[in-house]
Amino acid sequence: MSGFSFSTGVRMLAGVSVPVFSGILMCKIVYEVTGRISLSYFKGYTKLRKEQQVEWNNRGFSTFHALLAAAISFYLVVLSDLFRDDGHDELVINRHSTLSNTILGVSIGYFLADLGMILWCFPALGGKEYVVHHGLSMYSILLALMSGQAQIYILMVLFTEITTPFVNLRWYLDVAGQKSSKLYVYNGIALFVGWLVARVLLFIFFFTHMYLHFDQVKMIFPLGFYSILMVPPMISLLNLFWFWKILKGLIKTLSKARHKS
Repeated sequence: MSGFSFSTGVRMLAGVSVPVFSGILMCKIVYEVTGRISLSYFKGYTKLRKEQQVEWNNRGFSTFHALLAAAISFYLVVLSDLFRDDGHDELVINRHSTLSNTILGVSIGYFLADLGMILWCFPALGGKEYVVHHGLSMYSILLALMSGQAQIYILMVLFTEITTPFVNLRWYLDVAGQKSSKLYVYNGIALFVGWLVARVLLFIFFFTHMYLHFDQVKMIFPLGFYSILMVPPMISLLNLFWFWKILKGLIKTLSKARHKS
């Protein structure tokens, strides 16, 4: 990659230290707010075990980050002209902006906070696959921030967080004893469709875009180039693994609902 050096990367990383810290602070604030709101408006919250309350609050800031990251990623990739082929003279793999750097920095802060809680409570908040997912995510985002390259692909992957609120709602309803409710069934269907679109079909578009712009992809600095060839397929395999589990869960839920009716 022309113009990229370790010192340049360090300077760029230092420039997003505030967003990273803001992401960690955001998680802390939302964690506390989720607990206080739940304590006031959800009677069953006090009946939860301590570890369930921790996960309840944890999923609060997980949902908040997912909505924020997905919204900004969608705006940058789809609505703005930042990454349009005819929008700039600069190569699409070299384009970034203050907003893209900021949301990537905030996301690193989120993944750091969430990974810290996962490891602290391991394996209550998630198994090894979550550690792998968060590790790969932070690694990829960090490279994009330090180099200023391939941010379009990182933002595409970040948009897949849009499925997280459905995952969290499923857990909330389960803990609240609402697995037999219609909302649980509808959320399961929404999760299946959302996962199919955002974490399966979107990755097909992701790899197609890379193929069509491979002449530019090859210009990414060596570590970034080989990482973008290896990390997205690994995340895609994780998504397919979870998609299979979601499909089996949906079939089981619909089968129970059909028998009850």
